[in-house]
Amino acid sequence: MARPKLDADAIKAGLQDLDGWSASEHGDAISKNFKFANFRKAFAFMTEMAIVAEKMNHHPEWFNVYNRVEVRLTTHDSGGVTELDMKLAAAMNDAAA
Repeated sequence: MARPKLDADAIKAGLQDLDGWSASEHGDAISKNFKFANFRKAFAFMTEMAIVAEKMNHHPEWFNVYNRVEVRLTTHDSGGVTELDMKLAAAMNDAAA
């Protein structure tokens, strides 16, 4: 069952509490670029978040080069951003802090 997609106002409100995250041009995803001290720390972040994402059954689109991790979150079966994306974004911010 698809989760309810958030409208533009709900996404904007949710992003106020998510430092560094922004909505895509079409409002169908949120994204953030994380930067770490080195590759090991970036990979440790990805490993920690992979476990969280698996438990949530919600998997990020991400890309890693050395100390950078670019993340894009969307709920594909809902066709946009849902509360699940906001929760995973918050967990990522907490882990990267």
